[in-house]
Amino acid sequence: MQFYGAVPRHDLTYSDVFLVPSQSAINSRLDVSLAPGDGTAATIPIVSANMNSVTGPRLAAALARRGGLGVLPQDMHLQDLDAAIRWVKSQPVQFDTPFVFAPDATVADALRQVPPVEGQGLVIHDAQENYLGCIDASRLATALPDARLGDLLHGRLASLDAEDIDTARSAFDVMTAADLDFAPVLRRGKLVGTLSRKSALRSTLYQPAVDASGRLLVAAAVGINGDVAAKARALAAAGVDVLVLDTAHGHQDGMIRALKTVSALKLGIPIVAGNVVTADAVEHLVGAGANIIKVGVGPGAMCTTRMMTAVGRPQFSAVIETAEAAAGLGAHVWADGGVRYPRDVALALAAGAASVMIGSWFAGTIEAPGTLDTDASGALYKESWGMASTKAVRERFDRLDAYELARKTLFAEGISSSKIYLDPLRPSLEDLLDMITSGVRSSFTYAGAASVAEFHDRARVGIQSAAGYEEGKALVVSW
Repeated sequence: MQFYGAVPRHDLTYSDVFLVPSQSAINSRLDVSLAPGDGTAATIPIVSANMNSVTGPRLAAALARRGGLGVLPQDMHLQDLDAAIRWVKSQPVQFDTPFVFAPDATVADALRQVPPVEGQGLVIHDAQENYLGCIDASRLATALPDARLGDLLHGRLASLDAEDIDTARSAFDVMTAADLDFAPVLRRGKLVGTLSRKSALRSTLYQPAVDASGRLLVAAAVGINGDVAAKARALAAAGVDVLVLDTAHGHQDGMIRALKTVSALKLGIPIVAGNVVTADAVEHLVGAGANIIKVGVGPGAMCTTRMMTAVGRPQFSAVIETAEAAAGLGAHVWADGGVRYPRDVALALAAGAASVMIGSWFAGTIEAPGTLDTDASGALYKESWGMASTKAVRERFDRLDAYELARKTLFAEGISSSKIYLDPLRPSLEDLLDMITSGVRSSFTYAGAASVAEFHDRARVGIQSAAGYEEGKALVVSW
């Protein structure tokens, strides 16, 4: 990356800068590769944040299916984290993970998980997990809330035979010919997944992130306290592909000790450590065994660190400095936090990040943990919260006695409850991935870059005023 014009003397946020187009030989946005090349086997540079309200097993599986990497949070108890990793590994790669309900569940129950939109559906299983049928989610919009899902099964929804689907294109063609937006996929009468016409189309454009055995990738976070070695071994045994050592202040002796401990285990998987914002922190963490450095203190939407402590750094400049330091040491950085639009993802990559971590932006999706609620206007939302908030602290230390828990929560900071609304036009994680990767691919073509590495080298960045930033926004109403 190079600055277009004078090199700034002050730190910059993503809003302070813009990309300048260069001569390009790239003919199409589909001619570029978004693979981060950071040793994780991801095929797009998108990582979901290890926040309780963002990354659960379902979101991790959906993200890996499209080439990204989900990081399960450290707040999960070890046995639950083990189960979540194994669940992701068991999910289909070619098809979508179904939403499964019992026939006695009600429409109201279903609507807490799946909105009544096209391209989504419900699978009905009996107590012995026998497949009974499937319901298009759009039917929920007109059904009574207390209606039993089993009573809505009037004949089986047309299904696809997995044996007849040799490519994603053939699945798309079959569904188009049959005018199907959603269908269950069966193999010898047993459900193996579901498919929408749009997800079949996506499978022709995205390459899944899989391990050496062809299973979906998944990462998990652990803290730096307690028996870190035992936790790391347990997660590796469960099949985790990337281990994230995570603490708010990554440049500390406790992190160095934890990194050295885990690195000495020689687990054979990439180790991520953070969060930091300086070059010297990168040098210390890489020297202790980290392969990837998580960068960002305070830019997250649910984070109040900067207002509470004055600690942090504008994210664009933090990524530039740390990425340069990491590259010199043969390591990589993930830009964690501060992205609001696809432009910000592109700018983080331009600054040298291998991948970009996204939190609250993903919290309001169908696949995110938690249930759907409806506000007074009828809009759907999910609850989100910061990982240093009272809510998160209580969940993290729920096994402590009342006194110790009270001490922990006394100094909690961050947002404990926020409504993250489902975008009616993009309710799914995959809808957001389409928007993000489309924008980033176009950014690459403007820079004349065919890969993330070329984008790091060819991107030209200018500095703009607040008015310049506003000028780039579309008008939502007529003037």
